[in-house]
Amino acid sequence: MAKAPTKGKNEPPKPIIVKKITIVAGGHHGGAWKVAYADFVTAMMAFFLLMWLLGATTEKQRKGIADYFTPTLVKMRQGSAGGYGVLGGSSLTDADDYPHRAGQTGNKTLSVPRDATGGPKEGGSKIKRSQVMKERIAQKLAQSEKLKKLARQVRMTETPEGVRLDLVDDADFSMFLLGTTVLTPDAAELLRAIGQAIAPDPTQLTIRGHTDSLPWKNGVANNWSLSAGRAETTRQTLMRQGIAEPRFRRIEGVADREPLVQNNPADPRNRRMSILITG
Repeated sequence: MAKAPTKGKNEPPKPIIVKKITIVAGGHHGGAWKVAYADFVTAMMAFFLLMWLLGATTEKQRKGIADYFTPTLVKMRQGSAGGYGVLGGSSLTDADDYPHRAGQTGNKTLSVPRDATGGPKEGGSKIKRSQVMKERIAQKLAQSEKLKKLARQVRMTETPEGVRLDLVDDADFSMFLLGTTVLTPDAAELLRAIGQAIAPDPTQLTIRGHTDSLPWKNGVANNWSLSAGRAETTRQTLMRQGIAEPRFRRIEGVADREPLVQNNPADPRNRRMSILITG
C-alpha cells in the first residue's frame, strides 16, 4: 500500500471557525412591548390627573395654574417674589408681576380646593358668601306654607359670578299677567320674600327678563320690550324691600333668545326672571 504523503513542516495550521448562536427570550418581539406599554400607562395617568384637576378647581384657580405654567411669564417673574439671589429677601407667597389678576397671589391659588372657606385672596370669602346667601333665601322661603309652595318656582344655581335665582313660570304659576308687566299676587309675595332675604347683604344684582316665543297679537308690542319691562318691574319691587338703587348693576330683557327648554321655545317654563347675585 502506498504511504500517505506527510505534511510539510512549514505548512500553516488551518483556521478554527467558532459559530455562536444567540437565543433571544420572549420571541421575535423581544422586550420592546414593555416600553410601549409603560409609555401608554404613563400617558393615561397624566390624562386622568388632568381630568381630576379640571374637576377639582374653580375657574379662577385654573386661570392661576395656566398663568403659572405659561413660558412667556418666566422673564416677568424676574424681579418679583424670589427673583434676585436666594429669594432676594422676599417670601415665596409674595405677589408676582403677573399680567392677570388670577396670578396676583403667588402660589397660593394652586392649593385651594373647591368649596374652601379661605381668605379673600383665595376666593374663599366669595364662596362662603354664596353659601350663606343660598341658605338665607331658603330659610326665608320656608317661613310659611304658601312660601314653601312658591319656592318650587325658584331655582338656585351657583355660577362663577355668584348665585343665580331663576323664578320660572309653569302651567300652574305665572310671574306676570298675560302680555303685561303687572306681577301676579303670588309673584309679588315671592319677590318680597326674596328681597327681604338679600337686602341686608351688600351684593350686586343683575336682573334679566325672559319670555317664550309666542308672538304678540296684532303686533302691538314685542317680546323684547315685554322682557325688559318685566325686569324693570322686578327691580322696583326689590327696591321697595330695602335694596338700594346702586346695588343694581344691569337690567336686561332678552326676549326668547335664551330658552330654558331648548327644544320647545313656546314652553311656559321659558318665561322667567333671573336674578344674579354677585359679591
